[in-house]
Amino acid sequence: MRVPSLVIAAMRPLRVMLEYFHPWPNSAGFYLARERGWYRQHGLELALLLPDPWHGDGLAHLLRGDCDFAVFPSNRLLVRRAGGEPLRAIAAINQCGLEAIQTLTDTGIARPRDLAGRRLAMNPTPRGLAMVRHLVAGDGGDPDAVIVVDAGTRELRPEDLAAGVADASFGGYWAWEALMDSRIDAARRVTWPVDTLGAPAYHSYLLGAHERTLAERPQQVRDFLAATARGFLAAAAEPLAALDAYERATPYFPRELLAASLRAIAPTWLHGGRWGQLRQPLLQGYAQWLAQYGVLADADAWRGAADGRFLAEIPA
Repeated sequence: MRVPSLVIAAMRPLRVMLEYFHPWPNSAGFYLARERGWYRQHGLELALLLPDPWHGDGLAHLLRGDCDFAVFPSNRLLVRRAGGEPLRAIAAINQCGLEAIQTLTDTGIARPRDLAGRRLAMNPTPRGLAMVRHLVAGDGGDPDAVIVVDAGTRELRPEDLAAGVADASFGGYWAWEALMDSRIDAARRVTWPVDTLGAPAYHSYLLGAHERTLAERPQQVRDFLAATARGFLAAAAEPLAALDAYERATPYFPRELLAASLRAIAPTWLHGGRWGQLRQPLLQGYAQWLAQYGVLADADAWRGAADGRFLAEIPA
């Protein structure tokens, strides 16, 4: 049953904090569900927000109450849970990792171990450094010989590599930055998704809320998840259905890039044909891996980090 529009207008919109500096196709389910009125059918109005890096990431905004729900990397949730913060995942956005190593054929870098003695541009976070060490060592290389170039949050373009800023980069996504047009011929560009290089399995992004929200507004959480799942399932079945919504939200990106990214990212949202599945092997295994590399203080931080009861109530 549809909720009268006057009732919806009187409600404060649910604020969902997205994960990046700008909207990109990984959030297509939210945009499509909002565009088709599926949140309104539950009496909800949705406001999609972007984090202000000056005030922290989506989890920091969530903890302060600046938003009702947020999308965030699973490793950051685990670190905060180990610190005792009352934040939980309620659904998974991605069922795999999205990062990639990018280089050019000119460099002669043909596999991860070849990064030893070469300059790798990346944001040198503890988790990022651990991933690079894991990939290089797992391929028989010397991770201590990798020369890290601190790129901060900037993702280097193939042009930067061609100009000699670095020999390779780590951190850009194979379903976004790697698809962007470049003056560098495609035959020279090399992109290796970390999942193909022996990275641990993990949910790249999760959707979550403050424990207070889950306790005080359980029906609203159920309704929000039901509409969101419907949006992501529809976008997964027909990725370009969200294209018009993205052209309005991100008019500064070419339509061709948005379309290519939607097609590439859509399969990562589903596991066994279902959206949002929080998989214990991914959460537990990733927590143990992070602890092994000293990124996470408690390897058991995954326990209680995810609350799948609301997702379980959505009809298949």
